[in-house]
Amino acid sequence: MIFALITVIITVHAYVFYSLYVVNGATLKAINNASGVIEAVSNQGGVYMFGRFVPIWTVVVVEFAFAYCLEIIMGSPLSFKLASRVFDPRKDHPMLFETAIICATVGLMCPAMSLIAAFLYYPYYEGFNFVALLADWLKLVCYNFPFAFFSQLFFIQPLTRTIFKLIFAKNIKARDEASEKALKAE
Repeated sequence: MIFALITVIITVHAYVFYSLYVVNGATLKAINNASGVIEAVSNQGGVYMFGRFVPIWTVVVVEFAFAYCLEIIMGSPLSFKLASRVFDPRKDHPMLFETAIICATVGLMCPAMSLIAAFLYYPYYEGFNFVALLADWLKLVCYNFPFAFFSQLFFIQPLTRTIFKLIFAKNIKARDEASEKALKAE
């Protein structure tokens, strides 16, 4: 639960930044006649979500709630099961198993969170169209998947593991010492 919490805190901030600056930054600046993204968001009265404009912190809180619940309910348990089908954590190198878990998590979470985002950011002022929602979802998956894959594999997960090891250093050391004593006893 703590590992998922750390991961989601980092991930949600990264995705909000990615979505606002990389994916939508040029459009936001052009529409709002602004020189920067923050100025553009301020000029339009916030970020468009739920059919209205809300502050950026609201976007972070809402996406955090969805991402954490989804990670706990689906992401972590299923990604471990999927990785275990390919690799045996007792026999295979830990790096291979961790990489398989990361890949499975991205494969599950990216389409799921993109679907949630398609609903959250749908232009409801135009009226609801299911085909348009599916098209928006597919577009979001195409934008988000490469970012999700590479950021999780090379930045977010290594950072999360480092933070987790720092927080639980004493517990990890005690567990390792107990394992060594058990091996010597055999």
